[in-house]
Amino acid sequence: MPSHRKISLTAGILYLLTFVSIPTLALYTQVKSTGYITGAGPDTAAIIGGILEIIVALAGIATAVVLFPILKKQSETLALGLVAARVLESSAIFVGVAFVLSIVALRQAGAGADVLPIGHALATLYDRIFFLSQSFMPAICDLLLGTLLYRSRLVPRGLALIGIVGGPILILGYLAVFFGLLGQHAPLAGLSALPVAAFEISLGIWLVVKGFNPRAAAALESKRSAT
Repeated sequence: MPSHRKISLTAGILYLLTFVSIPTLALYTQVKSTGYITGAGPDTAAIIGGILEIIVALAGIATAVVLFPILKKQSETLALGLVAARVLESSAIFVGVAFVLSIVALRQAGAGADVLPIGHALATLYDRIFFLSQSFMPAICDLLLGTLLYRSRLVPRGLALIGIVGGPILILGYLAVFFGLLGQHAPLAGLSALPVAAFEISLGIWLVVKGFNPRAAAALESKRSAT
């Protein structure tokens, strides 16, 4: 198997793996409720949600690291920027998980009603950090990746364009929520994330099934050798 095929296959699997966190919002519904700390019932859903987010964070970093050796042949600056953006995105996800697990820890420690404001504050902080890690940073990552893929022709340019166009759309949605023009869970805010989601899942499937364009990969190798 050519080295570029191994890279594309690994990256594709990792991109698809980042979608395992889709159930997280439903899993966190209980832990973010006002009376969770003093209520009864298992903490399993919140813990599973945290594990899924940790998997996504690690997979997110891995996608950029795995793609770096081939993307740097097109632009080392943009490829390194993608790695840095992914690390920042994943770091924010880890912080969000820490907030959620702190709520779980308060409940397991038998905290009383006097810490309910703390639980509410932690839930609010999770929403804020989720807004950054799952809205703004993915837009930056996909804008960088889409640009690299478009220039290199490693995948069909139409596919790369979805990332290039989807990134700014998601940023506009983020700014609309940030300035209070839209609610964080408003339908329009959700719609602004669809192009980025479509780009990432389509890219993951394409990389697994088809891989990189062999001619484009060879051209990048020749370009790197010439310099």
